[in-house]
Amino acid sequence: MKTTIELPDELFMRVKIASAREQRSMKQLVIEGLEYVLSRDEDTVVAEEALNRLQKGYRLGGKPFDRESTHGR
Repeated sequence: MKTTIELPDELFMRVKIASAREQRSMKQLVIEGLEYVLSRDEDTVVAEEALNRLQKGYRLGGKPFDRESTHGR
């Protein structure tokens, strides 16, 4: 899909220089940058969900464990 974006002049020049230096198209750099940002957001959501599950706890059956009895204190 085609779209048009407006970039600040300085950023446009940096992208143009980077694409020439890495011998890749500006389009490819923009795609990779967007994929990187979006993957970080997905990683954050996954980490937050995992933390919420840990904080909620798991029912493993039987009586609850406590630190002292688990470690024989």
